[in-house]
Amino acid sequence: MSAILKQTISTNVPSAQELVDRAHAMIPMLKERADSVEKNRVVSGETISAFVDAGFFKILQPKRWGGWAMSPEIFWRVLMELGRGCSSSAWNMMILGVHQWEFGHLPEQAGDDVWGEDNTTIVASAYAPAGSVTKVDGGYLLNGKWPTSSGTDHGQWAFIGGFLKNDDGVPYDRYSFLVSRSDYEIVDDWYVFGLAGTGSKSLMIKNAFVPEHRAHSMVEYSMSDRGDMYLWPFSTIFFGSVSAVICGFGQAAIDIYSEQMKARTVTGTNIGVAVSPYVRDRLGNAVVRVSSARARLLQMMAETTPQVMQRQLISMDDRVRHLCEIAHVGRNVEEAVLLLYKATGARGIFLNNPMQRVLRDVLAAANHITQNADDTAGVLGGYMLGAGVPPLMFSPMNQADQA
Repeated sequence: MSAILKQTISTNVPSAQELVDRAHAMIPMLKERADSVEKNRVVSGETISAFVDAGFFKILQPKRWGGWAMSPEIFWRVLMELGRGCSSSAWNMMILGVHQWEFGHLPEQAGDDVWGEDNTTIVASAYAPAGSVTKVDGGYLLNGKWPTSSGTDHGQWAFIGGFLKNDDGVPYDRYSFLVSRSDYEIVDDWYVFGLAGTGSKSLMIKNAFVPEHRAHSMVEYSMSDRGDMYLWPFSTIFFGSVSAVICGFGQAAIDIYSEQMKARTVTGTNIGVAVSPYVRDRLGNAVVRVSSARARLLQMMAETTPQVMQRQLISMDDRVRHLCEIAHVGRNVEEAVLLLYKATGARGIFLNNPMQRVLRDVLAAANHITQNADDTAGVLGGYMLGAGVPPLMFSPMNQADQA
């Protein structure tokens, strides 16, 4: 391993609760910056630095490079707190921070390439398989335009998604390729109504060579020599992280609604609106939806952590069910926030009311591919009825079968 010139290894690893408390303490600061984040369409370097200083990027980072290799559950709990402050900032932390976990699936040389001199180097991503991948001697050539690379302005590398195809052009595996910042151009095309501050710009790549050690299958799932905390399926951790931060958005809406309604009175009286069954019912139903979504994610970790600690693979039955449960988080939180927003009246439409921003952010987040509740419900139902699972969702295809 190369000498680490900018070492940030700490012998004092914080507890899970300490990390969650650090995230909770940032909520006021994130709220204060939320408007400027949205207007600037990017999270500030100061906020990213605050996340680095808090140790959030070390939670999933392998120990070889100074990380703490902690449970993804801790990362999820941190995201649930950050999401209460600023959706876009929390989304950036989710995207940029979960990539540390991916290095547990790659040869050590890949991590050395990125963190050999600076183990705080940040990695972005654009996983949608939009461009072309060509197999060449020793690696792969990438070409094309990849959309929605969240937080990419802060990254020095990026994971790029793409299909491996047989001679007939039929995909047989879905891969992730680690590409250096020098090999892609950032295209400023992120003009959206929700999660506007995430800076999820496109990446343009021309003939970028990626060596074998910087590439891996995102759907292959088998036992290896990777550490215990890296034995979960790729989709469980990455999709679950999206759902975790969305839970934070839902709690943000609950926080805002509760604060605003406590200060309001019934029209023409000095009686608080808390007497209104309509106001109370909306809040109660929203709380149950968000807390149920959160509980499902944490229950998933409770079910699977003992298995990975005993170095057991998660069963296909559980993997299919978990994917569906993860996807339903977006729907549940979207329903909760809409319930609350509809009770805010005309006040909710003003741009100085943070409720409308949270609503737009939740609508955008719930449209993410990881939150496709209908498709995943169909997959789960079909699997339970003996129809199997769609190709390239849980494992690669056999090339011979695709010839």
